[in-house]
Amino acid sequence: MRLWPRNLPGQMAVLVAVALFVAQAINFGLSLRDRQTFRLEQTVGPVVARIIDASQGPRGRRDERQPDITAAPASADETPWDRFRSHPWPSNPMPAGLVRQPAIEEALRARLVEAGIPVEQVITGVRPLLSNDPRFAKMSRVRAQRYRFAKSELLIAVEQPKVGWWAAANPWQDSEWPFLSRLIGQTLVLYAIVLLPVLLATRRIAQPLRSLARAAQRYHPGESDAAIPESGPHDVRTLIVAFNDLRTRVSAMLEEKDRMLGAIGHDLRTPLAALRVRIESVEDDDDRARMADTIDEMNRTLDDILSLARLGRPSEQATEVDLAALVDAVVEDFRDLGMPVEFTEVERLTMHLRPSLMRRAIRNLIENAVKYGGGADVFLRSDAKTVEIAVCDNGPGVPPDRIPEVFEAFTRIEGSRNKETGGIGLGLALARAIVREARGDIRLENRPEGGLAATITLPR
Repeated sequence: MRLWPRNLPGQMAVLVAVALFVAQAINFGLSLRDRQTFRLEQTVGPVVARIIDASQGPRGRRDERQPDITAAPASADETPWDRFRSHPWPSNPMPAGLVRQPAIEEALRARLVEAGIPVEQVITGVRPLLSNDPRFAKMSRVRAQRYRFAKSELLIAVEQPKVGWWAAANPWQDSEWPFLSRLIGQTLVLYAIVLLPVLLATRRIAQPLRSLARAAQRYHPGESDAAIPESGPHDVRTLIVAFNDLRTRVSAMLEEKDRMLGAIGHDLRTPLAALRVRIESVEDDDDRARMADTIDEMNRTLDDILSLARLGRPSEQATEVDLAALVDAVVEDFRDLGMPVEFTEVERLTMHLRPSLMRRAIRNLIENAVKYGGGADVFLRSDAKTVEIAVCDNGPGVPPDRIPEVFEAFTRIEGSRNKETGGIGLGLALARAIVREARGDIRLENRPEGGLAATITLPR
């Protein structure tokens, strides 16, 4: 499963979402710490003040919202936690088995010691509250609502030496979920407010960029495509304009090159034709034959050079071709000349390519196999994704470390090729250029049983 999206809007959304998540996680931590500090102060401060007031006697006007610390002793049916009393309990009133709060215990002890109140034990415990607790009826409406919302209460028992146990109870919200739920809700709102504009903005940028990428991938010299519409932000529009201008200049340069090559080919073929006529007056048959062969070789070399130079702008259009029939026709041409070339017949295989160029690439491979290997065996194989044309010979092969060199123009491997045969080293270079123009490739491999295998691989 792909976790990282390929498109620009998705990548920007992921980056912004991650950044927001990190920022909100830091905010969560800071807010939770501040809340815990505030709750500690809200819990410890009032209890410390009550104990100080109770241990030192009533001072001044009492707080109307809290029970009177000078109230009469508890009745028989009251518990230590109904209200804070001015008289301590003789024994520990804390029920057993409750969850303690060490942070509050330490803070209470530290505050009371700072105030000069001697302390022996500080015990806390959290217990749940019933919705119909009878104590709610004795509380003020605001205090009762706080207890009902908290759903728990924190019991505090402080032992003062030679005095007894002071007991207090406060509402206690044991879960942080209500606070966290509000933060999560704020985060979702923030995501919706921030991510939506980011997605819209990046989509506005990505759409023209995708069009530009598709146009660059489809571009082939010689094919007339309409200019890409200018859209998107200013920088993207500038890039599209530059690409359209570049494509126009490249096409103009290639057209000029074609005209120049055509003129060069015409200028060279004219004197070669004149030389061909002049050699007819040579009386010596051997000299005349050698001169004719030289002129024919020069013509073939000129054809190869012009073909290689013009390959970027082929005049031939790609069509639906029966590749099996095309290979068989090339093999038959060699057989008609009496050359040992074999081809295993296969079923019809339709491909979309330029037939003349592909025929020339296959012919070059077979010519090399015949010249340097004494013959050729041609195979055509296919699967769901690729088609392979293999041309095998029984020659000396090529040193493995020098195989990449044979595809370079004007290169011949003298150690494994007969120096007195062949052309000037353009056959394989031209064949690879033709195949790569068809979005395929050529590889050379030395066969285990001897000889060389040249394999053309084309996409289906």
